[in-house]
Amino acid sequence: MQNLTELPANATTSSSNLSVIVKVCVVMPIFIAFLFFILLTLYTFASHRQFFDSSRYVLFTYMLINDTLLLFSSVALFLLAMAGVQFAIIYCAPLLFFSTATFLNTPLILSTMSLERYVAIFYPLRRPAMWRSEWIWTIIVSLWIISCILPTVDFILMRLKPNVNILSTPVLCKTTILNASPIQALFKVSLNGIFFAVVAVVILFTYIRILLETRRMRQDRTTVRKALHTVLLHGLQLLLSMMAFSQPIAELLLVQRVSLSQADMSFLYYVCFNLFPRFLSPLIYGIRDEKLKSYIRKVLPCYGARVDPHKLETK
Repeated sequence: MQNLTELPANATTSSSNLSVIVKVCVVMPIFIAFLFFILLTLYTFASHRQFFDSSRYVLFTYMLINDTLLLFSSVALFLLAMAGVQFAIIYCAPLLFFSTATFLNTPLILSTMSLERYVAIFYPLRRPAMWRSEWIWTIIVSLWIISCILPTVDFILMRLKPNVNILSTPVLCKTTILNASPIQALFKVSLNGIFFAVVAVVILFTYIRILLETRRMRQDRTTVRKALHTVLLHGLQLLLSMMAFSQPIAELLLVQRVSLSQADMSFLYYVCFNLFPRFLSPLIYGIRDEKLKSYIRKVLPCYGARVDPHKLETK
């Protein structure tokens, strides 16, 4: 009888361990591939200083760095959750703060890059000083300050359970630990909604203005169309990021109808709306931008090691 009662527990444990291994094996290769491309792109920028003469490429570099920091923090939280590691909130809070700030920084960068395209199209010769490459860092610092406001307020309103000690009680490092109060959760959802709505309005405004300019202009329409497609892709990135907030609704609607547990649903959302939008950033510029793509090809060993057969014949 003892063996019979132990079988379900062992089977459940084995199934749980297999699920953890599969999830880790899905996330880590994607993360490593993304990190490789990021380091390759940043090395290309560092090797060719002319990229930093353009505010467009400075903002793109900032986006890559922010997405890398976000993925490092989110993957670290993911691995800690998968391993079931528990530690005090005082060590968990900085990691959650950093992850939240970089996540909120992403839509701010998207809207800023859309505005940069707007300024480049409508003010090609009289660009405002703050949008020039030497002053673009002031905008970047402002974006960091804005993105840190929400997690700061979140920590100020934090209300822990009575039996939880911030210095000694081990807990799983999740945002639900810091959002125990219903009022705090409602405040956070409302502020996130306003935040993303403002960013969406900015991107929509730039898209409509550039679209109207495309129809009006007779010359250099190729540049305007490229800017239009870039803003449209930024809007897609923003939409994917906003979908992360629909997880509670999706869990209520789908978990009971689809054979997925709450943990599997959270993992699916993490891959689709946290990891995947980060990969669109390199694709938008790294593949569509001919100048950057040509320099990256020169850096890659598979291209750099190629020998021109015509040069060999002449020797």
